[in-house]
Amino acid sequence: MTEPQTGEAAPEPGAAAIRVFLVDDHGLFRSGVRAELDRGFADVSVVGEAGSVDEAVAAIRHLRPDVVLLDVHMPEGGGAEVLRQVRPELPGVVFLALSVSDAAEDVIAVIRAGARGYVTKTISGRDLADAVRRVHSGDAVFSPRLAGFVLDVFSDRPGAAPPGDPELDLLTRRERDVLRLLARGYAYKEIAGELFISVKTVETHVSSVLRKTQLSNRYELSRWASDRRLV
Repeated sequence: MTEPQTGEAAPEPGAAAIRVFLVDDHGLFRSGVRAELDRGFADVSVVGEAGSVDEAVAAIRHLRPDVVLLDVHMPEGGGAEVLRQVRPELPGVVFLALSVSDAAEDVIAVIRAGARGYVTKTISGRDLADAVRRVHSGDAVFSPRLAGFVLDVFSDRPGAAPPGDPELDLLTRRERDVLRLLARGYAYKEIAGELFISVKTVETHVSSVLRKTQLSNRYELSRWASDRRLV
């Protein structure tokens, strides 16, 4: 795995530009990224964009871009759902997560789903273009503060999270948020305050997590969450 490096690479004579597709539910952000990449880098070309999972899946299947810049948090399942639908069908398309989040569960989920790298939206246009080049060439690219964390999580050392966890993948992002706070010892009312939801909604999420994991109580859930490095 390599980290984004500053510096623009000039395209080789006759080489085709890397075809990039943008997936993000904020149109203004897509416009900014598109303008940045199209304006400054001759070897990177934005060929399309989408603001929802369904739009992204249909367009990626049609355009077959080289690299997809993929937002993690969107309605209808977010970036992981786009990966789930497209990656088995188009293994040649490379996915690079581009997210405002640097939360552990978000990084793990999208990498497990098949993304080749994960950078945050604080990245500069020059470094983003370089990250696109690197994942296109076969590297795995992560924002500097995430690189060490990803190595730890996916290493073979004792206690590291396994490369895939079907049970964990069953949980929604909000269920993971609730579970993480529950495992840290928060009461239902405190969880509700932290996540700006009602206590009843917290109870509903906990019941759902218990059902999906087939566990019996919050103490078993806490151990389960700790084993998967959610705490």
